[in-house]
Amino acid sequence: MQTRLWIAAAAATSVMTLAGCASGPNQNLGTGIGAVGGAVVGNAIGGNTGATLGGAAIGGVIGNQVGRSVDERNRYNNENYYPRDRYYPNNGPRY
Repeated sequence: MQTRLWIAAAAATSVMTLAGCASGPNQNLGTGIGAVGGAVVGNAIGGNTGATLGGAAIGGVIGNQVGRSVDERNRYNNENYYPRDRYYPNNGPRY
């Protein structure tokens, strides 16, 4: 029974990780870590496969959104710090 539980947790983690592949790096990492953490917590609370899968799904969604927020914040900060329409002396020719 324990082996089936870990196989289910690994499958849920893989699905959640692959579902986030079309996103930023922090969103992918957050999805994977959230799914694994959620599976562990779900197993500790419920002690069965359903609780593990539910925990992995909920943890994956929460981790995905946290990572997405970090990616958006990084993108916003970089665009404001290095605007593309402004001239910086190091970007031009050196005389």
